[in-house]
Amino acid sequence: MTQEQPSGSAYIVLQRGTVGKRIELWKDCTTIGRSRDCDIFLEDIAVHRKQASILWTIAGYVLRDDNGSNDSFVNGRPVQEHLLNNGDQILFGNSHITFHSNEGTRPFQLPVSRGRELHIGKKPEPDTGVVARFDLTRGRTVVRSVELFSEMTIGRSRDCDIFLEDLAVSRLHATINELPNGNYELVDKNSATGTFVNGRAITRSALREGDIVQIGSNKFMFRLSHS
Repeated sequence: MTQEQPSGSAYIVLQRGTVGKRIELWKDCTTIGRSRDCDIFLEDIAVHRKQASILWTIAGYVLRDDNGSNDSFVNGRPVQEHLLNNGDQILFGNSHITFHSNEGTRPFQLPVSRGRELHIGKKPEPDTGVVARFDLTRGRTVVRSVELFSEMTIGRSRDCDIFLEDLAVSRLHATINELPNGNYELVDKNSATGTFVNGRAITRSALREGDIVQIGSNKFMFRLSHS
């Protein structure tokens, strides 16, 4: 069963002559091809019945060629898989498509906005000049960062502040709380697979600079920096 994307997250524009048709991307997997069973039907004999898919992933939207014949192009180059960026030009046969994204497209930018909304109307805390964040890591590479605020939720539900599309993650997996002393605490919410800090399963744990948090297959490094 697919889950709907947040409204206004991303869309493509299918060019037909001088007119462009806007199509919202609202599924985890949007199929494209000449088959009428595809989510996006292309009436183009130069396109395969199942040409490609656009997948919602932890890093953003990815275009995947499903035919294996190297005839899916992004910005003039054949691709098998490609992380899409705003304005990318996609070509299948004679069908021209432009990908459009905004802040909501990439899940690790969205929580920054949501976290700030929690503070609207509240008296500002004294400025300590310290910013807390989670860095999503792949090996030694940081692929995404999210700024942390108090009472942030982490899970597989798209209502969570940090959304993780991972079947090993519970819908509400954990929360992050800012303590009165300015430190942060990670709390497991009775998740099915557990929450780990530096390889140790926790129910509640204060976070320290450099701690490695693992939730499902996702690893984050807790960082503190001066703004």
